[in-house]
Amino acid sequence: MNDGGHLNLRELRTMRVTPWAWAVATFAGAGFLRPGPGTWGSIVATLLYSAVATWLHPAPGPLLAGTLVALLITVSAGVPAATRAARESQSEDPGFVVIDEVAGMWVALLPAAVHPKWKSIVAALVFFRIFDMWKPFPVHQLEKLPEGWGIVCDDLAAGLYAGICLLLLMHWIQ
Repeated sequence: MNDGGHLNLRELRTMRVTPWAWAVATFAGAGFLRPGPGTWGSIVATLLYSAVATWLHPAPGPLLAGTLVALLITVSAGVPAATRAARESQSEDPGFVVIDEVAGMWVALLPAAVHPKWKSIVAALVFFRIFDMWKPFPVHQLEKLPEGWGIVCDDLAAGLYAGICLLLLMHWIQ
């Protein structure tokens, strides 16, 4: 299967997988969307954040706290899930594992909690995808961490870069 982490459904049916790990690692299946599963994972995370920010209308403090809690839960569950899914698929960084993009998006969206309007949310998504694909120093080096840590930490760093850009531009994009 080791073709960059792409699976078709026939291959998945024949594999022995750990259901909880694959559900988390693929963010409930978003990692199987094509093309660009990482982009789809980022979009699904952004839509989830937008839904909470729009429908619940939390104040900035609770939205920031909720995003931090989501980040903590995502990393805590995502690292072991990514490790297990990578091992079971026999791939170092499978493309269908998108929990790392979800964690990176939570980081990128932290500054948006101050003023969660559509422009800041979309800007966070765009900045994150740029840094996730570009992988400037030291983002790329973090991929060398072992297993799930390497899968997740490079996206956390990309999210940090995206969040800093968003924070710097918040005044002009409101």
